[in-house]
Amino acid sequence: MPWEKRMATLIDRLNESLLIGDGALGTYLYSLGVPRNYCIEELSLSQPYLIEKVHKDYIEAGAKIIRANTAEANAYHLSFFKLEKKLKEIVSSSIRLAKKALGFKEGWIAGTINPIWVRPADPPIDLSTRRTLYEEQISLLLEEGCDLLFFETFTDLSDLLLGLELARNKGAQFIFAFVASFEEGKLSSGQSLKEAFSKLREAGAVLVGINGASGVQASLHLLEEIEKKETDLLGAYPNAGKPEFYEGKLTYSASPSYFGQNVLKFVEEGLNLLGGDYGTEPVHVAAMAQAAVGVKPIKRKLAKIRLRYEVGEKETLPQVEPSLLDRLNIKPVFMVEYDSPKTLSMGKFLEGVKAIEKAGADALTLADNSLAILRVSNFAAAIHVRRVSKLIPVLHVACRDRNLLGLQSELMGLGTLGFRHILALTGDPAKSGDHPGATSVYDLNSIGLIRLLAGLNRGVNAAGKDLKGKTDFIIGCAFNPNTVQFDAQVRKLEAKLAAGAQFVMTQPVFDFELIKKIFNYLKPLGIPIFVGIMPILNYRNAEFLHNEVPGISIPEKIRSRMKNLEGEKATEAGVEFARELGEEILSHFRAIYLITPFLRYDISVRLLESLQSKKTA
Repeated sequence: MPWEKRMATLIDRLNESLLIGDGALGTYLYSLGVPRNYCIEELSLSQPYLIEKVHKDYIEAGAKIIRANTAEANAYHLSFFKLEKKLKEIVSSSIRLAKKALGFKEGWIAGTINPIWVRPADPPIDLSTRRTLYEEQISLLLEEGCDLLFFETFTDLSDLLLGLELARNKGAQFIFAFVASFEEGKLSSGQSLKEAFSKLREAGAVLVGINGASGVQASLHLLEEIEKKETDLLGAYPNAGKPEFYEGKLTYSASPSYFGQNVLKFVEEGLNLLGGDYGTEPVHVAAMAQAAVGVKPIKRKLAKIRLRYEVGEKETLPQVEPSLLDRLNIKPVFMVEYDSPKTLSMGKFLEGVKAIEKAGADALTLADNSLAILRVSNFAAAIHVRRVSKLIPVLHVACRDRNLLGLQSELMGLGTLGFRHILALTGDPAKSGDHPGATSVYDLNSIGLIRLLAGLNRGVNAAGKDLKGKTDFIIGCAFNPNTVQFDAQVRKLEAKLAAGAQFVMTQPVFDFELIKKIFNYLKPLGIPIFVGIMPILNYRNAEFLHNEVPGISIPEKIRSRMKNLEGEKATEAGVEFARELGEEILSHFRAIYLITPFLRYDISVRLLESLQSKKTA
């Protein structure tokens, strides 16, 4: 049958009867023994019989829309498996296998396109590169003769609209566009489902729908609020409930009969196409196909008006702390890093906090298990700091120890308690610390964490869900000037500022000329800069810092200066050098970040008193 006639038949079938799509590809393959984290698309080359079997199983179950194994067949995703050069071969084989499985049966082959997922810890992909990646995938799918393009699981509307624009430019006529919307009825990019569907139809989508984020009941709930006009085509591919992790496997609880029982409810919500997503298998599709026999889609449907009960207005969480950035407009600001203890004994730590405050510090910055060495939680230490002083806590938050859920939970907790100043860090790897058997998480890197903090300030979490309130974080980032790749560090800093950083804290500086260089390069950025100072205690300390601590570089002449000094004389020389650096910093900047060595708060106190007197002289 000619393609034009086949596609006219598809539109007729969608209007005349509820059409059934296939189910999940990935989770079904996992249940057949494919290991998780394997490149599913590569199976079209190495195990074509398995991909063909999956398609055949869904076709025999009653599926009429067959999604080819091309969802993440783009050069970026395949590069993680060193398969980017096999992109064309993978797409060709995937479409061919779907066609072979369908044979002469009634059905249509969909070339699937997922968003170009960027791992949280990876840098974002610029728009030009993203366009190129989508264009390449779309061109290959069209060249291989798929019947339609099936964009699925998109959470960002602008990204999906970009895909539709490129597809139309390449001559695609039949486009299905599916978004992943959570129960609140919004995409992570902020648009309502109604708004998204309207814009997708305007952009050329023949059919719009939801997939990948919700189970049966949540999908029905979302569709209730969608109005359907006579010319609209609507689809849904619900998940088989929420996954449960058991004995190393993800399992889904929604039964095939449950899917079959709800088919008529989907029809009542205006569906023309119904399939399954995560956790569904051919038995789920078979149950839906049986229940759909003789069922006709409705032509029109009004949206259900749902009363929403809000508890109060959105509110900004209480501001317990004044802003260090506001204080900078009035006077120079002194911040001291003072690590929480490695044991449960808090006495000396709190003694130091009081002394540091008395010496004139404005803020106390608390590291998050720096160098991956175990200490009392800096969150708990900050509460102690508040109890005994009026110092402003600046909390380091590292991505090493918490996944995306844990990071958000802790940050939301900090927000409810009025903590505001956060230094966003990637964090030293766990294996380099005192618990080498611990696992580093790194769901995010520092730039991803900054974006997350900026989102919380807007009142949304990482999934785009409304938090019914806003945090008021003042977001800091780190800058390492101790590198020969200074320009690269400046570019990285610019990316952090673009993500939402509001102030900068540098690694400790041991070079007068470097202070001037930092000033000349960073002043044009127009952001407050806390330049780091770390007093050197002796020659051994200097050699250790220079050779073994990431991000620290001490000039040879400075280390030589300490070589023949011992004991208190060495410490005095180190403090004097730090004082000289501090005076140089104050001649260019209005903020100093003083790092206390080995919990020797007495040294920080001496430096603070000296620099305070210099400031007021």
